[in-house]
Amino acid sequence: MQIKNAQFLASNTNYQLCPKDDKAEYAFIGRSNVGKSSLINMLVNHQGLAKTSSKPGKTQLINHFLINDKNNPWYLVDLPGYGYAKTSKSSAEKWSKFTLEYLKKRSNLLCVFVLIDSRLEPQKIDLEFMEWLAQNQLAFCMVFTKTDKLNKVVLAKNLAHYKKELLKDWEEVPEIFISSAELKQGREEILTYIEETNKLMV
Repeated sequence: MQIKNAQFLASNTNYQLCPKDDKAEYAFIGRSNVGKSSLINMLVNHQGLAKTSSKPGKTQLINHFLINDKNNPWYLVDLPGYGYAKTSKSSAEKWSKFTLEYLKKRSNLLCVFVLIDSRLEPQKIDLEFMEWLAQNQLAFCMVFTKTDKLNKVVLAKNLAHYKKELLKDWEEVPEIFISSAELKQGREEILTYIEETNKLMV
């Protein structure tokens, strides 16, 4: 898939105020500081589209972007990260509520890309979130980020650990993508997946 253009459309905390649900939609979410904004910018080849920050918790709204507005357009959604310890409890609960409501009720959402820091062992909060997605019958993929920070042996070991953990409760693991915003790794694979999934949108 070629990305010809990408533009910001809207930010809000109410799924009912999101853009019209007439196009395929893909949401990106993960623990705070997982490299979500960098990955999004890499995918659409637009370094300033999603706002990056060295401080976790930068994204606090449901952010909609329109991709390829004139030819097979689709929505990319940047969601608030979860698990940011320095966020006040009340704020975290508010983010969680509107994010989960969006995920459950957005009719044109075809897939949730759950970003995982490849450098870490399986994190409880990631596993719990993916379990919630599965329980709510929401399609999702796993995207392992920052893989350029690891050598191939350690990366393979970490992925195997994650798969083993998931297979304790699931019959199979979801689709997995290996990515590095720095090296633009995984871009073609993720965009091809989106291109194929777009065909499901009638």
